[in-house]
Amino acid sequence: MSKKKLVFSGVQPTGNLHLGNYLGALKNFVSLQKEMECIYCVVDLHAITSFQKPNELEDNVFETVASFLATGIDPNKSIIFNQSSVSGHAELAWILNCVSRIGWLNRMTQFKDKAGSDKEKASVGLYIYPNLMAADILLYKASHVPVGADQKQHLELCRDIAQKFNNDFNCEGFFPLPEPLIQKNVSRVMSLRDGNKKMSKSEESDYSRINLKDTTDEISKKIKKAKSDSEPIPQSLKGLEKKPEALNLVNIYSELSKSSLDKVLNEMSGKEYSFLKTKLAELLINEITPVGKEIKKLLNDKPYLKQVLKKGEEKANIIAEENLKNIREKVGLI
Repeated sequence: MSKKKLVFSGVQPTGNLHLGNYLGALKNFVSLQKEMECIYCVVDLHAITSFQKPNELEDNVFETVASFLATGIDPNKSIIFNQSSVSGHAELAWILNCVSRIGWLNRMTQFKDKAGSDKEKASVGLYIYPNLMAADILLYKASHVPVGADQKQHLELCRDIAQKFNNDFNCEGFFPLPEPLIQKNVSRVMSLRDGNKKMSKSEESDYSRINLKDTTDEISKKIKKAKSDSEPIPQSLKGLEKKPEALNLVNIYSELSKSSLDKVLNEMSGKEYSFLKTKLAELLINEITPVGKEIKKLLNDKPYLKQVLKKGEEKANIIAEENLKNIREKVGLI
């Protein structure tokens, strides 16, 4: 790899990637590979912080890789691999466990959210996974990491760990302090059933989300049934302040049409939400169904997906082993 800016990002293989993943991450990944060197990792070790059925986990890894490729990530430009295939992630995570402080992890709000009210029953892996996330990034000495608001705290922890390692082992600048890449003007994609919740695979109703593999009919039905509002579309954002479901539909339309919210409202004001839904369904069908068809096609060619992962693993291992050799020397490991 040259000394250009290096991006690292990981996606958990949970299966059934949806519109929120597409607009919030995958489209951005495609754009970044045109400007920087990129490493895109399917973080299967992160996935097992909560129990996964082994056959489902394997299927989900393949589906995530297929989604990467179907949306335009080029395995000849970017490194695509699964985390567990490069043992350096686990080795560096242990070293960083010994650098990171318990007080730092106690401040991580994501653990509190995911563990729920009975955190004593949560896995140790769920508690310390921010250290593994730091290892993922620092193993390649990545300079930039695409993050959403919910991961920004973990990147700050990564920077703290990198700085402490550099100080502890008297090697200032050895680990770079990775910078966040935050997309401009990208709205969070919310549930089609509850505009106060992020679109999520874990929500019980499939009508809450647009999956990347949804058919034309499924997309049309889901948008038709999406919650909106009985009043006509207002002229300004102020009129949507207390109408999160309606605002969500306008936001999604704005993202897909590449139009500002003001322009969308100017175009749609006074019309019923059924008009917006018809237009939105058309945009989604044109953008999402080709991706879904390509995902399904790729999933029928497992040998090709394995080949992509193997090629990415080999490239990632070269960088990881070179950096680990230096890390072991810094720490005093033989």
